[in-house]
Amino acid sequence: MGPNTDRYPFGAFEHAPGTAWPDPLLTLAAAAAVTDGIRLSTGVLLAPLRPGPALAKTLATLDVLSSGRAEPGVGIGWQREEFEACGVSWESRYTTFDEALRMCRRLWDTPAAARVGAGRDADAALESVPRPVQARLPLLLGLAPGRRTARRIAEFGDGWCPVRLTPPQVSAGLAEIRAAMQEAGRSPDSLIVRVQAPLVQRADGRMDVERTLSCAPDFERAGATVLAVGPTVGCRTMSDVANLVDEIARVAPQVGLALRGGS
Repeated sequence: MGPNTDRYPFGAFEHAPGTAWPDPLLTLAAAAAVTDGIRLSTGVLLAPLRPGPALAKTLATLDVLSSGRAEPGVGIGWQREEFEACGVSWESRYTTFDEALRMCRRLWDTPAAARVGAGRDADAALESVPRPVQARLPLLLGLAPGRRTARRIAEFGDGWCPVRLTPPQVSAGLAEIRAAMQEAGRSPDSLIVRVQAPLVQRADGRMDVERTLSCAPDFERAGATVLAVGPTVGCRTMSDVANLVDEIARVAPQVGLALRGGS
């Protein structure tokens, strides 16, 4: 993370540049070892910063270790410094993103060796084993609404996890996604639509859970299927986090929400 968090395009960035960001997939692997019901997702994993074959291998391994619970949200990122540090072209980030996800699909969905690569290596046959446990490992794309996003989801996505959109914006974006999926011969009926509950804080800086979850009916009418609640601002200890999760579990049914994977 570079120091220029003021360039965050989605409003105020809640974290200082020095905040610890554990690797998301290693963290989810640790969670997989001590759970058996919850889905394991990211919001979002920066796909262009990981080579396509490595991304495919890591996500497939997570799916195997968790007995088919991986549901990664993938995006592109917003900070140029991260790309420069990893030696990845900022200007080509969307092309790199497409190539990485396309390679994942080839390595996961091809029954034998897949033809992958670019340039002189375009005909290289690679096989990546183990393959995911799920017949189709779902990829949620965390991109802004628009025709290009709709086409990307239609090609290799299974869901949409936009950042900080209003219910009307979600509804409009979904209309484009559903049309693109139908045009590509795919049914949009099983589309996962994960949205973020706008954070409402109390005077002490902690989450006001009831007011934060009050948006659920509007997002459901817009077409959302999953409401993500976070971040854990104001939590200074793991006990604080546990108490927050317990409060969310208590309040969620009051606004018609069912917790995925139980409590």
